[in-house]
Amino acid sequence: MGAFNSVAKQRSNSAKLIMAEILMLFIFGIILPLAAFSWKLNGGSIANLQSVTAIAASLAIFIAYLSFRQLNIFPSAASGGYLLLCLMFSYGIIAACMLMLRFDYSRLQLLTSAIASVVISTAIQVFFLGKRKSTFGVISGGRAEFLPLMPNIHWISLDISKSISSDIHGVVVDLRADHNRECDSCIAKYALAGVPIYHAPDVIEQLTGRVEISHLSENTLGSLNPNDIYLQLKSLTDRIVALLLLIILSPLLVIIYILIRVDSEGGALFFQQRMGYRARPFKIYKFRTMIPQPFQSPDNQASLRSAMTTENDPRITRVGRFLRRTRLDELPQLINIFLGEMSFIGPRPEAEQLSAWYEKEIPFYHYRHIIRPGLTGWAQVKQGHVAELEDIRSKLHLDFYYVKNFSFWLDVIITLQTVKIVLTGTGAK
Repeated sequence: MGAFNSVAKQRSNSAKLIMAEILMLFIFGIILPLAAFSWKLNGGSIANLQSVTAIAASLAIFIAYLSFRQLNIFPSAASGGYLLLCLMFSYGIIAACMLMLRFDYSRLQLLTSAIASVVISTAIQVFFLGKRKSTFGVISGGRAEFLPLMPNIHWISLDISKSISSDIHGVVVDLRADHNRECDSCIAKYALAGVPIYHAPDVIEQLTGRVEISHLSENTLGSLNPNDIYLQLKSLTDRIVALLLLIILSPLLVIIYILIRVDSEGGALFFQQRMGYRARPFKIYKFRTMIPQPFQSPDNQASLRSAMTTENDPRITRVGRFLRRTRLDELPQLINIFLGEMSFIGPRPEAEQLSAWYEKEIPFYHYRHIIRPGLTGWAQVKQGHVAELEDIRSKLHLDFYYVKNFSFWLDVIITLQTVKIVLTGTGAK
């Protein structure tokens, strides 16, 4: 009885969070734009034009939520991207229909409503998704035996001999495992009842944010080549933003340059050959944070490990420690981004020697170079700086997750989490 009460409570809390999300969308996406445009144009009264636009916006949000629910996407970091696409698509459809039917409406109000809905939806998905409590039934077998323990998810082992349970949000099963006829019949029963069925390996991937592969194929990484259109659009945007930031932050760059020169002997900038986009080496720019050392080419694993920087490395200077903590030492990489050698978001570029070592020790390590290296990335916000080989392997699984789910939505999540880490000083480094 206690277990059923716990499940019922979780379902109730989940429903409350969904209702709160819809209410927030209604307030910020419909009510506030309606009030703002009505007040501005009609002295406080609500005109027919604004009312029609508000109804159209309400319909767009309703269609987006209905479409999103029908997709049966497993609740995870990537799921919010589908809601984002649903919102953009539904607003576009509504605008096109009103144009074809020649309805009078406020284009600016509808655009404001769409932007507000997308922003609010994004913020809710990123900051409150983890608080949703969900309960999933599990059919044992295969990878379903290794589902991770999560604070916001309750796993229930299903008794396949009993009737369908109505107290679950979906069923998790390894669809590639060998099941007996009774299990297959149970899976079919839930599917016919409209209960979402999730493939266990996909669920593990979405919950852990890692992709472990034994061979490269479309089944393991979605596509051997990420979306080229988004790749090019992102590169162009990165270059423009990097140029603007270099201009705006130039006084800060000069101040940091002077502080480094005053604090310790040596140049203020640090240069190093790193492995870049499509395995092409490039020279990375950083502010120097350590006491200058004479260059010695690493020729074995011991010297490679000694070349790695640890968290409390005695070679780090006083100013350097502050720069590392605030990540200001990375600012000169805006030059690399402007030159198209890097992106704001992507796998962190490793030194040439380390990259060559990792490629020998870790299968498919070189595939991470199919994406431009970044100033920050999925592995950085989830795991941070690592030095041991096993940690590097784990970090690579995070990089593979980013490659497989390469999208605007995932970049939004990484950006927000990076800002949180920099401002609060908590989280991965």
